[in-house]
Amino acid sequence: MNLKDKVAVVTGGASGLGLATVTRLVEKGAKVVIFDLNELKAKEAVEQLGENVQSAIVNVADDESVQKGIKQAIEAFGAIHICVNCAGVGTPGKTIGKKGVLPLEEFNRVIGINLIGTFNVLRLAANEMKNNEPLTDSGERGVIINTASVAAFDGQMGQAAYGASKAGVAGMTLPVSRDLSEFGIRVNTIAPGLFMTPMADTLSEKVIKKLSESVEFPKRLGRPSEFAELATFIMEHEYLNGEVIRLDGGIRMSPR
Repeated sequence: MNLKDKVAVVTGGASGLGLATVTRLVEKGAKVVIFDLNELKAKEAVEQLGENVQSAIVNVADDESVQKGIKQAIEAFGAIHICVNCAGVGTPGKTIGKKGVLPLEEFNRVIGINLIGTFNVLRLAANEMKNNEPLTDSGERGVIINTASVAAFDGQMGQAAYGASKAGVAGMTLPVSRDLSEFGIRVNTIAPGLFMTPMADTLSEKVIKKLSESVEFPKRLGRPSEFAELATFIMEHEYLNGEVIRLDGGIRMSPR
């Protein structure tokens, strides 16, 4: 897919991996609607990136909220060709910890945002994509990119909810790509390792150094721009479909 003048929806697009993806898309000539709950950061991104970016305050786990966001995107730019799901939470909690068993509402919250929220957005975006005119000779009409995590495969202690949610995102990649193939919509997933996101910004230099040493090579945390580069490569590469791609410097997470 040629990204110039295409329209993308990016969840969690006001910060971290999402914002890097929005920035890269704009550089490629695309138009973007940011879905995020952080109204202030979303407005800042719009002001920084210009007229080809708009924002919608969206709770990805809420059906009505996402429907409103999709409608806003269509009204703003006329179509949706790309959907990138970066919104997520990483609340830790051991199955049985010092305060007792993990509250079920905490488990449900992580699953609700990371897994159900991802499916909620992609299904509604795909419903609009199927109405697009074919963009290539092969009949491509849209691309969906979801965000899993290496925790889907190497979940650490305290990551039961997070690991399960991200394993779910990885696990639905192939069946959803098969569901949407008749409409010319591709579906892929990126599973990042340790990245310099806003969460990492709160860590000390000592902690970041220790984390960096656990990466095989290069010995550093990933840059959000590297996630964005892979995301746009997937968008542009028509034969890449139904895949989960680890982006992690070769790391395999330890138990803790």
